[in-house]
Amino acid sequence: MSETRLTEAQYDAITEAAAQWCMRLHEPDCTDREREAFAVWLNADPLHAFEYEAMLDIWDVSEHLPRPEPIGAHVVQLPQVPRRSTWQKYATAAAITLLAVPVAAYSGWELGWVPNAYERHQADAQLQTVTLPDGSQVELNLGTQLTYANYKDQRRVTLSKGEAFFKVSHDVAHPFMVQAAEGRVRVTGTQFNVWMYEDQVKVTLLEGSVLVTSNQQLSGDGLRLEPGMQARYKAGDYTPQISQTYANAPDLAWRNGKLVLDNLTLADALPMINRYLGTPLVLADSATRQLRIGGVFNTKEINNLVTSLPKVLPVYLSVNQDGNPVLNALPRG
Repeated sequence: MSETRLTEAQYDAITEAAAQWCMRLHEPDCTDREREAFAVWLNADPLHAFEYEAMLDIWDVSEHLPRPEPIGAHVVQLPQVPRRSTWQKYATAAAITLLAVPVAAYSGWELGWVPNAYERHQADAQLQTVTLPDGSQVELNLGTQLTYANYKDQRRVTLSKGEAFFKVSHDVAHPFMVQAAEGRVRVTGTQFNVWMYEDQVKVTLLEGSVLVTSNQQLSGDGLRLEPGMQARYKAGDYTPQISQTYANAPDLAWRNGKLVLDNLTLADALPMINRYLGTPLVLADSATRQLRIGGVFNTKEINNLVTSLPKVLPVYLSVNQDGNPVLNALPRG
């Protein structure tokens, strides 16, 4: 951050500029010239980058702001905004304002628009366990990012990427939501695991019950899971696929730093492997996809797994034009 001491007005001006850039850069008609100007502004002072990161946090919250509900006989009306604006952009501006002004923030809390607690958590090279403000505990796998926001009517976690195991503090009146890809998991108090890679999601329930929906735009609360059940979905799925798990299933082995591949086809194993790779592995063709793999691997050494595959499977490695390692099945003689 800058060593120069700023006046309150100067600091407020930087905060306002960060908010404006945040909203403008999320517009579909933002031009290359504007992006270049933003880069110049961002690099002009470390404080600019610091404030912009804070605005991205608020944007993350505002993406899920609920629309206003009727209050008594009155409906909360949003002000008229220019043609190019949308409710989402106004909500972002409102969130920035409400979080900055205590009295307005209280009103936003009462309306269910603005959280009174917001946290971002990230696990990179080490597993991490965090306790959320509501007392819930979350274990984060490697390469996991999530945020927590506490609203008046719900507790909301957004899983941006990775995998997390939740022990949720029981509160029937204040449900706990986990948003992953296009779907949602709704609970009041339970233990469950959520795995996500790109737009694929897998929910495994250990204790209690959860409601899983694959698309938050659909009506209803989703399908109910009981202990020992698992739900899978990907973007575009109308409903999740439900299956039974078994005792000592490998889905939670990551909590001990392990990846267990139980005689899976490479097609099924690929998302589990790529979850830990900076550069995703690619399968060359259908013959490669049908090869099977099994074993227990250290999640911190998945790169070694990729390079060792030619030693245990009839495959060889190449590199495609994008720089991705490609696994190729050896031709059959």
